[in-house]
Amino acid sequence: MAGVSCTSSKGSGRVGSEAKVGSGKTEKAMEDLSPYRPTYEVEETAPVAYVEPKLHNNRQVAVLMDTVASVNKNIRYAQGYRILAYNGSQRQTVMDLRKAIITRVPDVQDYLTYQQPNFRLLVGDFFNRVEAQQVLNQISDLIPNAQIVQDKINIRKQ
Repeated sequence: MAGVSCTSSKGSGRVGSEAKVGSGKTEKAMEDLSPYRPTYEVEETAPVAYVEPKLHNNRQVAVLMDTVASVNKNIRYAQGYRILAYNGSQRQTVMDLRKAIITRVPDVQDYLTYQQPNFRLLVGDFFNRVEAQQVLNQISDLIPNAQIVQDKINIRKQ
């Protein structure tokens, strides 16, 4: 059984291999690989001078950015995630659950809808699943069977 190892390039440039000889002694063979390694010369270059741009399109870019900003202001909804906290027909249960959730996470919006005969309580407007999971972890002891669902969410303007 023979093992091969390489030394770092900072060393002598030799590769050593060990082989066990019949009596259990280890014999070390060294081979010089430095003639086979490529060498590179580094040329020093003068620093490049700064070139002042000649064509300024600042007005055109500003107009385009204003257009994009005005379009984005009109966007009110996006695809995102909400937490489905309750889906059932018990009005008192959903109202108690809603109060408990508002107490636990007051900064998260809740959405209670009624489509006969079922109440549906959704919690939050989350752009990604990680944000929804963080809130779900906070209320999981209140609602052990709550789940994260995809839904159209409201975009809050700041």
